[in-house]
Amino acid sequence: MKKFTERETDRIIEMAWEDRTTFEAIHFQFGLEEQDVINIMRREMKPSSFKMWRKRVQGRKTKHEKLRSFSKGRFKCSRQKQITHNKISKR
Repeated sequence: MKKFTERETDRIIEMAWEDRTTFEAIHFQFGLEEQDVINIMRREMKPSSFKMWRKRVQGRKTKHEKLRSFSKGRFKCSRQKQITHNKISKR
C-alpha cells in the first residue's frame, strides 16, 4: 500500500467519517479500496472509535455509489454554505 503523508491520512479519515462521501470517492482521490480504508481506520484510530465507525458504516447506503437513491450529481444540504476558492462565502 502507498505511504501517505500525515495530511493525506487525516483527509482519508475525514472522508471515511463523512456519511455522504462514498468509498468510490476515496478510491478516485487516493486509489484506496474499501478494505484499505478500513485498515487505515483500524490502524489510526482508538479501538473503541474504530468499532463505533464500523458499526455506523456497515450497510450504509450512502457510503456506496451503487446503493445510493439519487443517480446524478451529488447530495448537498440546503443549509450547506457555498464554497468559493477554498473560502466559505457569506450568505
